[in-house]
This record gives sequence, structure tokens and C-alpha cells, in this order.
Amino acid sequence: MSLNDLEIARSIPLRPLSEVARVMGLTANDLEPYGHTKAKIKLDRLKQPAKKQGKYIVVTAITPTPLGEGKTVHTVGISQALNRIGKGTCCVIRQPSMGPVFGIKGGAAGGGYSQVVPPEELNLHLTGDFHAVTSAHNLCSAFLDAHLFHGNELNLDKNEITWRRVMDMNDRALRVVTVAGGGEKNGTPRETGFDITSASEIMAILGLANDIHDLRARLGAIVVGYNTDGLPVTAEDLKAAGAMTAILKDALKPTLMQTLEGTPAIVHTGPFANIAHGNSSIVADHIALRAADYVVTEAGFGADMGAEKFFDIKCRASGLKPDAALLVATVRAIKAHSGRFEIKAGKPLPDGLNKEDLEALAEGVGNLEKQIENVTQFGVPVVVAINVFPTDTENEIEFLREKALAAGASAAHVSTMFAEGGKGGEDLAHALVAACEEPSEFKLLYEDDATLKEKIEAIATKIYGADGVDYEDEANRQLARFEEHGFGKLPICMAKTQYSLSHDPKLKGRPTGFRFKVRDARVAVGAGFVYPLAGSIMTMPGLGKAPAGMKMDIDENGDVVGML
Repeated sequence: MSLNDLEIARSIPLRPLSEVARVMGLTANDLEPYGHTKAKIKLDRLKQPAKKQGKYIVVTAITPTPLGEGKTVHTVGISQALNRIGKGTCCVIRQPSMGPVFGIKGGAAGGGYSQVVPPEELNLHLTGDFHAVTSAHNLCSAFLDAHLFHGNELNLDKNEITWRRVMDMNDRALRVVTVAGGGEKNGTPRETGFDITSASEIMAILGLANDIHDLRARLGAIVVGYNTDGLPVTAEDLKAAGAMTAILKDALKPTLMQTLEGTPAIVHTGPFANIAHGNSSIVADHIALRAADYVVTEAGFGADMGAEKFFDIKCRASGLKPDAALLVATVRAIKAHSGRFEIKAGKPLPDGLNKEDLEALAEGVGNLEKQIENVTQFGVPVVVAINVFPTDTENEIEFLREKALAAGASAAHVSTMFAEGGKGGEDLAHALVAACEEPSEFKLLYEDDATLKEKIEAIATKIYGADGVDYEDEANRQLARFEEHGFGKLPICMAKTQYSLSHDPKLKGRPTGFRFKVRDARVAVGAGFVYPLAGSIMTMPGLGKAPAGMKMDIDENGDVVGML
């Protein structure tokens, strides 16, 4: 009988965390232990002299199906593979949100023999950073409502308050709520709602801050709403930013864990990729790059989403330049991009996906070709990992490999890292080492001084393949307001579906002949980006009829079961 992911994770003894730390040159003085399997890394590490900076690799993917294509598996697995070929490597991943963990997705520690361990600790609380973000966010909310109750000296317009509340759970009942009911002693009644903690601007800020003082300044810059004169009101105006920083002081420190093969893994922050920037923290990357020869980090969803935001937002904020990208593709997803098959989470795969179908591959392969182009136009060489499943045929695999190379990939190899760990990715590891030695030509997609609409149109036409952009009246109004208030130099963090290169999740493959539609726009001044809304973006997911949490429990020994 085959083992599930949790059983695999528990079948392999962990290395002492002190040994994992020693590989990165970290001593006991650099760590704040949280038990025996995880520890916070002190930020003092960033002040110490660094050896030559390591090579910087981002893992991205084609446009995914609802099942995902194995991006976290490959972030973990390729770091193990690089270590196997003698390259001291660390992987950096986001912390999973407990909402998806108990919802459809389940755990998010990787899978098979390419996991960050222990997975149950990674997926449940870890070192409490998500709870700190939740508390800091809701403290600001409480300050805001208290300010309204005590006279509203800042003249906040109740109808122009943009700051909501958050919690780290899928709970559709809280999407829209009315607060301060029950009489005047309870405050000023108004309609608001909850987002999931991963969608909090504070989570995005935590991921983009370079140090504690940058964090403090960014928190103060958060716009919570507008006053009756139309001017922005900030967390600094509410005098909440100092206390918010105090809550987040320890959350700014990344957490050290390890993979199943003992490779160092740094886990930090968890912003969503379809509403925020979808990447782990700048602080974690800086610490890893000062200690490892190669650093592998993950960007959420496809290259049009997390990777574009990695390049245009995260690298713009950090000043770091990536050396190469690993792009994950699967035969089943490319077939689905033909439009012939529909994949639904929790449902059996259509029969046709398990049979050789070169015609469907040919019809859907445009998505792979476009996502390769999306990476290479930033001047970053890309290696394609074909994440194989038992039903994939040699003809299908060779078809994808040839198409990837013809589209401009530096290399394309089969990956069996789910089943074999690092051993299943050694060809990819050698290819990435070679790609990292190619001349570096990294460039951003647009300049800071471009207008907000020019930036939106650059992303829509060059990354998504749109013919142009159409703006609804509210989007025009908000973008003009942001320019007027001096936010026009901020980068763009597009909020759109992850299931299509376009704004429409029904448009599969490589859509052409469409115009990208922006219905609204919001600004996250503290995080440092404007996020246009294309379509309806869910910021508070809901639980399905049979969520993953129904399978979870504890056994007779008190250990978690049913998570993976």
C-alpha cells in the first residue's frame, strides 16, 4: 500500500535543526527556537558581513488547473536536487493559510518526497505569524471604529472607509457584515466585512518590508479611507501604526525548517497571488542569499501572476535580480487548455485526460509558449520542468519538451521529484546551474514614472496578450484619484483570475483578440502598489460541502491525521 504525504513525512527521521542551520552558517545565537523542528532567524543576521551572494531562482508555472501543477513540490524538490549535485541550496516558501488547509486544497508543504517538514506544523499555526497579522490588522480596525465613536476628529467619510477586518479561515458568512449594532453605546453602525488574512495589506507589507523601520513606515502609510474632503486617512493618522508594529515585531523574523532530505527551508509570509503579490518575504530571501550558493523561491500561480509580480513588485522593492526561473508544466493541464476538458477540484478527472491526445496538447500548448515568453521578456532564462504523471505517454512528454525549447526555454526535462525527491530532478538542477551562468539581462516591464494606465496596459498587452484595456467608470475614477494623491509612481498588482491569461477564467490556452477589462481599482499604499480589479476577485473564500477539514483528526497518540 502506498503511503500518503503525511505518512511519508513521518517515515523519514529529521536532521537536528542545529545541523540544518549550520549548513547555512547559522549558529545558536542566530536562532530563536520554537520547539525542536523550527526556529525564528534573528534579523541581526542581515547586519553581519556576507559572503558572495548566492544565485537567485524563482519557481513559476503555466496557468494552473484548480488541482495545481506541483509548483511547491518543485520549489522544495529542486532545492534538494541542487544539493544532490553539490550546490549548497536553501528554498524559501510562503506559509500556508489555514483557510485553504481546511478548505479544498488541504496542506501546502509540497508533496511526496519533496516536502517541508513537519507538514502538520507548517500548515497549522507554525510560529504564529498569521495570527500576528490578523491581530495587527484588526487592531487598526478597532482604532478606526473607536475613532468614529469618539467624535471622528479626522472627519472620516463613513461611506469611503476601505479598511475591513480579517481572519485566517474560509468563512463566507463574514464577507459582508454590519458592525456597531445594538444601540449608540456600541459605536457607529456601518456596513463592512472580513477578508482572509492572506489578503490583508499587512501580509503584503510584511513580505515587502526590508527591516523593522521600513515595516513601521509602511504600516503608517496604510490608507484606511477618505475624509469628507476626499483626502486619504492613514493608520498613522489613527495613531495605530506604532502598536501594529509592536505586534508584528517577531512576525518579521522568518522561520527556519527543513525538507525531507535535510535541505534548509525558510518559511515566511503568505500573501495571496490573485489579490496581492503572491511571494514569500524579501527578508527571507536576503537572509538565504547571504548564506546559500543557490536560493530557490516560489511565486504564486502562473508566470502571468506571481512571477510578473515577483519581477515588477518584489524585485523592484528588494533590488535583487533573479538569475533563472523554473517553470512547471503538466501534460494534463496543457490538455485542459485545449478547452476540451474541464477539471474541477474534488471531482474525478475527465477520462480523456488519462489517454494520449496529441491534438489536445497541440491546441493547449500555446499557454506554455506564452508563459515561457512572459519570463524571458524580463531577461531571465527559463528551464521547463515537465511534472509527469503515470498516465503521461512518451509521445506527449516529448511533444511538450520540443515545444518548450522552440518557445525559448534554455532546457526542458522530465521531473519525478514527487516520487523520488531530489533524485528525480537532477537533470533540471544541472540545467538551472547552466542557466544561472547565462548573461544576466534582467529588466522590469515598465518604469516607475509611467502613468498607472500605462503600467496596466503594459501588463495586459505584453503579459496577458490583450489587444488593449477597457475601464469601467469606477476604475477611471479611482485611478484618477490615486494619481491626484501622488500614488501614480506605485507599481501595479493586478487582481484577476488565476485560471486564464485573461480576465475571464473561461478563456483557456493562449487567448487572443480580447480586450482586458478593469472594473475597479484600489490602492495599498503601505504595501506599495495599486491593484486594479479585473472581474470578481474573492477575498474571503467559503468552505465547500465536504471541506478537507472533515478528514482531519488526531489519533490514539495525539498526532494529527488526515491532513495530507
